Amino acid sequence: MSVFKPFNAVRPKKEFADKVAALPYDVMNSEEARVKVEGNPYSFIRVDKAEVELPEGTYLYSDEVYKKAAENLRRLSDNGICFKDEKKCFYLYRQIMGDVTQAGLVGVASVDDYINDVIKKHEFTRADKEEDRIRHVDTCNANTGPIFLAYKSRKEIDEIIDKYLSLEAEYDFVSEGDVRNTVWVISDEKDCDILVNAFSEVESLYIADGHHRAASAVKVGLKRRAENPDYTGEEEFNFFLAVAFRAEELKIMDYNRLLKDKNSHTDEELFGKIGEIFEIEERDGAVKPDARHTFGFYCNKKWYKLTLKEGLCDENNALEALDVSILQKYVISDIFGIEDPRTDKRIDFVGGIRGLAELERRCEEDMEIAFSMYPTSLGELMTIADNSLVMPPKSTWFEPKLLSGLFIHELD
Repeated sequence: MSVFKPFNAVRPKKEFADKVAALPYDVMNSEEARVKVEGNPYSFIRVDKAEVELPEGTYLYSDEVYKKAAENLRRLSDNGICFKDEKKCFYLYRQIMGDVTQAGLVGVASVDDYINDVIKKHEFTRADKEEDRIRHVDTCNANTGPIFLAYKSRKEIDEIIDKYLSLEAEYDFVSEGDVRNTVWVISDEKDCDILVNAFSEVESLYIADGHHRAASAVKVGLKRRAENPDYTGEEEFNFFLAVAFRAEELKIMDYNRLLKDKNSHTDEELFGKIGEIFEIEERDGAVKPDARHTFGFYCNKKWYKLTLKEGLCDENNALEALDVSILQKYVISDIFGIEDPRTDKRIDFVGGIRGLAELERRCEEDMEIAFSMYPTSLGELMTIADNSLVMPPKSTWFEPKLLSGLFIHELD
C-alpha cells in the first residue's frame, strides 16, 4: 500500500508567495525564462533555471549552473523570503483554470514505493534529462519541483480535503494563464494521522506528470543511501515531494503532432495511404476531435477529419487501442517513417493548451503537416500503468501546471 507523509516544507511567506511561485522549469527555454524573471528577484525560475543569472551562452549543464541554483535557493531563506515550518504538515493545493478545478494534497512519497511499483509509471524517461535533475536536486539538497500524482478517491481523504476547503487559506493568488492558486496548511496532528492512514489503504499512486523529476529524485535518494550505509529509512532523502490529486477531477488535454515533411510522398500518394486506414472528410475549419479514434489532419492549408476504419484496432489491447498508438503505428511510423518520435527531428509536439491555431501557425513557419488528437483519458492511463505498459511519448498533457517554489522538500 502507499506511503504518503507530511513534512516540514520550506515555503514563501504569505506576502511573497505570488512572486516566488513559477511555472515548472520544463515548460520554458532559457530565453523565455530570462524574460519571465525580469523585475522579479524572487522568482523560483532563478532556482529551477539558474542559467538566467549567468551570461547568455553559458552551458546549461555546467557546474556553475547547479551551484548558482543552490545559492539562489539558500538566498530565499537567508533574505527572509522563505521559511521552514517547524511542524510536519500536509498542504492542500487547489488550482482553478476556467472550468477545471483540482485540489491535491502536498506531501512526500516513498522512494521504495517508486522502486516497488506501488507508484505506477506510464512513460520511459531519458537519461540526459534525468541527469540534469539529479545534479540539480543533489546540489540543492532539496526537491524543488513536485511530482504530479493521481489516486482513486477515498472517503476519509475526501472529508479532510472538504474540511479545509471551507477554511481560511494561507495563500490565494492568480498566476500566469489566469490560474487561481490557493493553499491551506494542514498542521493538525489528528488530521495528518487520518491522511497517513488513509493513504496506507490506497493500493497505487499514479504518476500523471513528472516522470523525469520522480526518477531523478529516486536516484538521488539511492545515492544518499549509498553514502549513508547506516540509514534507517526515515531520513528525508528516502522521500520526495509530490502532490496527490483525486483522479476523478483531473483533466487531460490533447497532445497534438506536427511533422516536418511528407516523407517524399506526393499528395496523391499521401492521401491514398491515409485513406487505407481512415475515412477522410474535408472540413471548412479546424478539426478538434470529439470522440476516440477520430483525428484532425491539416495539410496544404486545409483541415480534414479522419475516422479509423473498422477492424484495425484491437479494443482488448489497452496499448494498441490508444489513439496515440494508432496514429504512431499506422501514420507516423508506417507512412512518414518516423520510428522513434522521442529522437527524430522531423516530429514535434504541441500541448492542447496552445490551441489548434498554433498548429496552423507552425505549418506556415517550420512544419508541413499537423494532426490534432482526442485526449487520452485517466482511465486509459491507469490501465496502461496497472499493466506495466508504456505509452508512446507525449501521450498526455495536464493543465493547469503545478507551480514550483510554493513547497520545497529538504533532503536532510
